[in-house]
Amino acid sequence: MRIGIMLRHYDQHGGGVRVYTQRLLHAMLQLDTGHEFVFLYRNPGLLGTYAGNRGVQEVALPARSVLTWDQVAVPSAIRRLGVNLLFNPKYSIPLLAGCPAVWVCHGLDWYVIPWASRRIDRLSHRFLVPRYAAKAAAIIAVSEVTREHVMHYLKVEPSRVATVYSGVDDVFRRPLTDSHLQEIRRKYSLPERFLLYAGAIYPPKNFTRLVRAYAEVGPRQGIPLVVAGGENRFLSERELKEPEELGIAEWVRWPGWIEQEDLVGFYSMAEALLLPSIFESCGLPVLEAMAAGCPVVTADRYGTKELAEGAAVMVNPESVESIADGIRRVLHDDVLRAEMVTSGRLRSRDFTWERCARRTLAVLESSL
Repeated sequence: MRIGIMLRHYDQHGGGVRVYTQRLLHAMLQLDTGHEFVFLYRNPGLLGTYAGNRGVQEVALPARSVLTWDQVAVPSAIRRLGVNLLFNPKYSIPLLAGCPAVWVCHGLDWYVIPWASRRIDRLSHRFLVPRYAAKAAAIIAVSEVTREHVMHYLKVEPSRVATVYSGVDDVFRRPLTDSHLQEIRRKYSLPERFLLYAGAIYPPKNFTRLVRAYAEVGPRQGIPLVVAGGENRFLSERELKEPEELGIAEWVRWPGWIEQEDLVGFYSMAEALLLPSIFESCGLPVLEAMAAGCPVVTADRYGTKELAEGAAVMVNPESVESIADGIRRVLHDDVLRAEMVTSGRLRSRDFTWERCARRTLAVLESSL
């Protein structure tokens, strides 16, 4: 089978979908599938990314807009290139693809929590995504709660929606030497003790309540908050100002996006990962932290509950006091910390990129 893969988002800086895409492709190429892959980029600068991989053809399709790339450039190219099936690790497909198409749903937050997205994004998603769903041969959901949302909001029959969990890269499971950890600490000027937030910053991440909860606990304990991630350029201005408005700006460190080779050190040295999101379809940082032996404080709903319940400290993300109490518990209860480290590592073993790749390919093969 000749599988075309839409990768216009491949070079987006940071974010879970980019990590998901890169790790999934790497795992797919390690398998002896017998399939040929055509990687379709919007950015010509990506050509050669997979040079040397057998069975991979890379094609650049420059286009003025995202919509033009999706709906004009891609369908024209796949007919010319003899593609049998089209796959997008994100959420769009050509409406006139000319072959079966499968896409991945990473969450429907514009339906579940509509207040958290810009009106123009909400309207465009609500117009386009149901049409992508209707045209898809199959949809892959990154969690069971996402599968339920796809069936409910997009009116897709159960037989066309498959749950395939993301993986955790093995780098997070391998302990780093003390000298390597100290090298990372010096590189980013990390304090001896710190709490960690990892990921993008925009309203569903609940960063404002997180900072308010941290303000009640962290500075009093002399423990800074390290924010390893970045802002969403449209939605995060208010959230970024929160530490200053609370008078704790000096307690919050902003190293920016961290490549995973160093991020494993952040998890290994942190007192805990704090991810009390209002909405997560999956929550890759939760899985990464658990694999690295870092205790996790996360939300008691949606994808994080599905993945982490019983292996993390669960909090009500709508309550600053609940989040603050979760932070206090993980800082002061050594028995609880030890239990979370052990159970988190065990839980994370269920999530591998090889398993994700095999199950994804099974969906693709059954869709032809």
